[in-house]
Amino acid sequence: MSSLSDFLKLVIHRRFASKSAIESYQRNELKRLIDHSKQHSLFYKQTLGDIEIDQLSDLKKLPIINKTIMMDNFDQLNTVSLTKDEILAVALEKELNKDYLGYYKDEFVIGLSSGTSGNKGLYITPKALTKRLPFVFLARSGIPLRYLPFRILFMLRVFSQGFNDINSPFISLNYLSTMTEVDEIIRQINQRKINILMAPPSLCRLLIPAAHLIHKPLRMIVTYAEVLEKEEKTRLSEVFGCRVIEIYQGSEGQFASACSMGNLHINEDLIIIELLDEHYNEITTPHIAASHMIVTNLVNVAQPLIRYEMNDLIVLDKPCSCGSNFRTIEKILGRNDDILYFKKKDGMIQHIFPDLFSRWIITSSENIREYKVIQHLDHSLTILLDPITSREKDDLIRLVESRLRLELSAFDIECRMDIRCETIALPLNRSKFKRFEVDKEIAKN
Repeated sequence: MSSLSDFLKLVIHRRFASKSAIESYQRNELKRLIDHSKQHSLFYKQTLGDIEIDQLSDLKKLPIINKTIMMDNFDQLNTVSLTKDEILAVALEKELNKDYLGYYKDEFVIGLSSGTSGNKGLYITPKALTKRLPFVFLARSGIPLRYLPFRILFMLRVFSQGFNDINSPFISLNYLSTMTEVDEIIRQINQRKINILMAPPSLCRLLIPAAHLIHKPLRMIVTYAEVLEKEEKTRLSEVFGCRVIEIYQGSEGQFASACSMGNLHINEDLIIIELLDEHYNEITTPHIAASHMIVTNLVNVAQPLIRYEMNDLIVLDKPCSCGSNFRTIEKILGRNDDILYFKKKDGMIQHIFPDLFSRWIITSSENIREYKVIQHLDHSLTILLDPITSREKDDLIRLVESRLRLELSAFDIECRMDIRCETIALPLNRSKFKRFEVDKEIAKN
């Protein structure tokens, strides 16, 4: 599809007249995905065997996988003959060089993610899909067409190739790192006449004291990557004088987008989401928290994720009055880590978002199963590492400490660290696990 036609077609997600129409579409797409996966993926050829999908409920016959299974079988699971070792080397090189643009072999975007689990995940997105997905992102972000031309400031940890390709006469996409100082963010908003801000809620909070310095009010704020609480949504709307909406995406797919009412709808034509209780029975009733969230990405055939268990959990809401038959999300559970704050050598405070700090840790070694970061009132850190193997724990600690000190020094930060290895037991309700915990008094100061 062309950029403009992509946008116009994707912006309308009411074309499914009923739940049965959605399920019929999903069944056909699922059959196509499974047929392709059996032909081109040794892993799925072996695990799916002779299972046939005659109706959508047959999806339950398929085995559930998770990140560990996916990574252990990476070479056999992907359909484009890429190996885990080569892709991991490329991903780590990009992280170390901080160069995230370009397509690997001119065909794929390579993603490295820790997500809401502590270990690394590798994700492959074909070029054609990469070019399409940003338009899904924009078309389903709830941004009214009357706001054209869109002058968007996108606050990201890194700027991927897909978003680099998106600029057009109607869409000007400007990127700033989440590490950018507040004064510079405000300057860029004013200079580029930004009318739409896309940023994590925690970054929006940092901008609140400077909101009065924005010359022309924003038309909309779109948040992502973290849970947007209702109270915070109201506060941001009042402070910035604009609508505030939320989108929900991850390395595994673009899960949900906002409608004209500002409510989150699952992108049912792109992904199948199964919500299951502790006994793996399906949950369809609103306002009930699931124990398991299983996703099937219908559009990425390079790395098929079929019945892939996420660590995120969601709660369904009642049907939305906007008219869409896509299920509505009441709340996303998890994604609630704290921002770290450090004193620089000049005495100024520097914030560091947990997703960036997480990257520094997980790319330090292959021997990290899980980790936890605790920041104390004096800004020092306690870092717990749960290694995959118990051998060479001292080497693991040295690797992580060396990497963290190197990265922090780039921001003129010196920090006391106590790093040790120990078993980290996750709670049964994984959404309650915070990987980053910061003393509450730090944020007040």
